[in-house]
Amino acid sequence: MLPGAAEATAPVARRSGSLLRAVVRQVATTVLVVGVVVLLWIAALRLWDVSPYVGKTPAEVWTTLFGDDDSAELRTEIWALLQQTLTDAAVGFAAGMLTAIGLAAVVVRSEVFEGAVMPVALVLQTVPLIALAPILILLVGRGYVVVAIMSAIVVLFPALVNIVLGLRSVTPQMRDLVLVYGGSPSTVLLKVGFPSALPALFASVRIAVPGALTGALLAEWLATGKGIGYAVVSAANRSQNARVWALVVVVSLTALLLYLVAQLVETAVLSRFGRPGSAR
Repeated sequence: MLPGAAEATAPVARRSGSLLRAVVRQVATTVLVVGVVVLLWIAALRLWDVSPYVGKTPAEVWTTLFGDDDSAELRTEIWALLQQTLTDAAVGFAAGMLTAIGLAAVVVRSEVFEGAVMPVALVLQTVPLIALAPILILLVGRGYVVVAIMSAIVVLFPALVNIVLGLRSVTPQMRDLVLVYGGSPSTVLLKVGFPSALPALFASVRIAVPGALTGALLAEWLATGKGIGYAVVSAANRSQNARVWALVVVVSLTALLLYLVAQLVETAVLSRFGRPGSAR
């Protein structure tokens, strides 16, 4: 191999090795977190002496999902419910993130618009969805629109704040350089602002993924009567406690897995762009 080629491939090899180490570390951290949660779960049941009728151990949940005669039927049902919930969460995630990105792009260009938008977003974040749900249902019905709105409300404010801070990380020198070469403020935003805001954008995604799932569960419980959100409440009302625990465990593991996927995508993308600390 020519010396120049070796020098060119060395940074790529180092970046690939750093990316692999980061991925392994994130997966190992997730596995460790699951183990700690399981230990805390068992300890809490024993510490508070929870009735076996109410509190189910990890082993009992495993038996419910895989060891009973009707476990296969239950898994099939839970999978169908989970697909519905993931669809609802995806709708809310997309609605919330796209709205946050659009608003952030306008906010950084207009202080007047910021003064109008931020208080409204903060109010939507602080008002309980249980209080907003009846009004939203009256306005838009019980379909995907209300799911999108309720999930987006959970996602919107944290994502908006993070993305605005990321877009404002552009230094005056970088902005002036683009303007000197004939660029417009919009060019600064697209060519410099959004690339600089990638870490903040991915931080928003990591926050939004479990947030959208939470919003979807609330929307299913309060509005649509579908998915895991409604199934948990329905099972609890019928005192089907083993089913409740199984549903909660499945949706919790799903949220953790989605968060891990968001982390891995962030690491890969930021490493590809050579961002500092993207693949430590």
